[in-house]
Amino acid sequence: MRKRIRGRHLVLLALVALVGALVVPAVGVSKSSGLPTSIGKGEGALSLVEWAAYSDKSFAAKFEKTTGCKITRKDAGSSNEMFNLMHGGGGGGGGQYDLVSASGDASLRLIYAGDVAPVNVNLVPSWKDFLPAFKAPPHNTVKGVHYGISVQWGPNTLLYNTKKIKPAPTSWAAIYSAKYKGQITVPNNPIQIADAALYLQKSQPALGIKDPYELTKPQFAVVVALLKKQKGLLKRYWVYPADEIKDFASGDATIGATWPYQTLALQGAKVPVPVKEIIPKEGVTGWADTWMLGKKAAHPNCAYMWMAYVSTPRVQAQQAYVFGETPANPKACPFMNKISKGLCSQYHLDAPASYSKSIRFWKSPVADCGFGGRKDCMDIQAWNNAWAGITG
Repeated sequence: MRKRIRGRHLVLLALVALVGALVVPAVGVSKSSGLPTSIGKGEGALSLVEWAAYSDKSFAAKFEKTTGCKITRKDAGSSNEMFNLMHGGGGGGGGQYDLVSASGDASLRLIYAGDVAPVNVNLVPSWKDFLPAFKAPPHNTVKGVHYGISVQWGPNTLLYNTKKIKPAPTSWAAIYSAKYKGQITVPNNPIQIADAALYLQKSQPALGIKDPYELTKPQFAVVVALLKKQKGLLKRYWVYPADEIKDFASGDATIGATWPYQTLALQGAKVPVPVKEIIPKEGVTGWADTWMLGKKAAHPNCAYMWMAYVSTPRVQAQQAYVFGETPANPKACPFMNKISKGLCSQYHLDAPASYSKSIRFWKSPVADCGFGGRKDCMDIQAWNNAWAGITG
């Protein structure tokens, strides 16, 4: 990389430094934006912080062979771990990792901490085909500046055993009901606070909750109180999808918050479990992940090549099948159905645009909550602390 930017490239490097970008992944850089205008030669390596299987060898091997970019992986078990890994080395992205597959509850934190760099979406040809909701979502695009490329997404739905839960639930109220004490399971994740806030936003409008991720101290206190009460009703918190699948298969749990992956796994088991998932009347939250470029990435050209590669329809379909989620690129649909009949519909990729627009996707809670000029919302640290108190 040092050799490639000598001579005339030093001028470009000075320009990039002037606008605050710390990577030069291209042959040219736009004078107006400081963003690369093309992708240069790969550096031969790519270092990822990822959700496990986000660069599964079933689809990554071809990328490595065609580009020469050898992937090294650091699997993270939580959004907090992803943030800490990217924020290491004194902040500013550290430089150890090139890309991170950040979920919405980490992406804004990474942006505001200065750990990730703006990206030129025009260098990712398939970006133009993305569902509108994932071209410039608020969890990775700030003031019109893109800080990454959307990858995959999914809703947090309500799962129940159709033989044991009657009548069928229509509201999130079911997972806060003493009627199902000892049968309920929910994710062990601080962002679960938003699910309770969404429920209260609709069931108790007097609280004045406008956004389940933007909670004032009084609103936050009511949400936390509800979750503390819920703890006494739970069978357990689940950490991994396999945990919830096991509980529903054994009958230990009969109702809870889930992802489509668990639903399909239970319905498709050798001995299918009679379960169904719904979107309750209050709506749902959901996750949407983004490949974000480290501000001090050592291999930015390989990083751009990877973002372009994993945005293509075929690879999006392959990742959806491996991980159990929905692509940002709707052109992945026919490839999904070739892998497994009906897979596109099962993961709602062919649903109307209103489906994805109705999901309140995760985003990092910050003090500057963005409505009414308020800057006193409870930030992610407050959420983490509260969740530890709820579950501890």
